[in-house]
Amino acid sequence: MKNPLRKGHKLHSIVFWKCPNCHEGDLFTHKSPYILLKSLDMPKECSNCKQDFEIEPGFYLGSLWTSYPIVAFLVIGLTTYFYLYLEMKVIPFFLLLSTILFTLQPLIMRFGRSIWINIFVKYKSKK
Repeated sequence: MKNPLRKGHKLHSIVFWKCPNCHEGDLFTHKSPYILLKSLDMPKECSNCKQDFEIEPGFYLGSLWTSYPIVAFLVIGLTTYFYLYLEMKVIPFFLLLSTILFTLQPLIMRFGRSIWINIFVKYKSKK
């Protein structure tokens, strides 16, 4: 079975925030998503293959469609674990859930953008 995180696979580009076209250039200008004012800063194009990252005005508004399922999956999973399995009280559960989601928000937004651009831009190998 081939590794889905290898270069040339969509999952590689999504997980490592790489250019969907060449899987070489960085999708974001800063490695850390926790530089909050700059967490979503992206170059205009890929430093390697010159793929345009600003496909059209408002393009990344569509990433809300890919971020929402990530949040839903997290809420369902965390609710199942903390509230149903560990039987936490309601108030501590909501405080913990809110803290976790708030902390993960920069990651969620980056993954949402990464998934969104990978839907529209296909990988082109150097072969």
